Amino acid sequence: MQNPEINIINTEILSDNWYTLNKVTYSIVKKDGTTETQSREAYDRGNGAVILLYNKVSGTVILTRQFRLPTFINGNTTGMLIEACAGLLDNDNPEECIKRETEEETGYKISKVEKIFEAYMSPGSVTEILHFFIAEYSSEMKINDGGGLEDEGENIEVLELPFEEALQMIGNGKIMDAKTIMLLQHLRLKNII
Repeated sequence: MQNPEINIINTEILSDNWYTLNKVTYSIVKKDGTTETQSREAYDRGNGAVILLYNKVSGTVILTRQFRLPTFINGNTTGMLIEACAGLLDNDNPEECIKRETEEETGYKISKVEKIFEAYMSPGSVTEILHFFIAEYSSEMKINDGGGLEDEGENIEVLELPFEEALQMIGNGKIMDAKTIMLLQHLRLKNII
């Protein structure tokens, strides 16, 4: 199918509280040549970056655990989610963002990161592109306890787990975060650790 012709007719802000929820009305020329008007809602929270820290010598990875309200609402009885360190770009470039977030959330100060890919995480409803990174860490890079920023309401637990255990946690449902699963699988597929 060729790229369809799209014409934005109207954008209405439904909510501008935490992030922005828009209702967009547009026309689309379908493959049979007819034009159809559609309306969809799109949630704009900005773009983000995520990183998985790994240590080849010890065979470990650094993950975080924190409360995520949407998962609680959708059946996660504790609301706690184990994830790779991530954050919104906040007008930074992706590499600077992820270095900042790594220090804030995990307490590790890293200087060298490797970007591996970009992905839309929920393209049916969210505009966000996520930039994926990996980086090696060592105990010498630990400069504080991490845990996130109190003024942002973050209460993050830092976890250092054996890589094999983290992989098993995907299968047993203890890790259910898509970005984290993608990064762990990347390390396995590329035989990095």
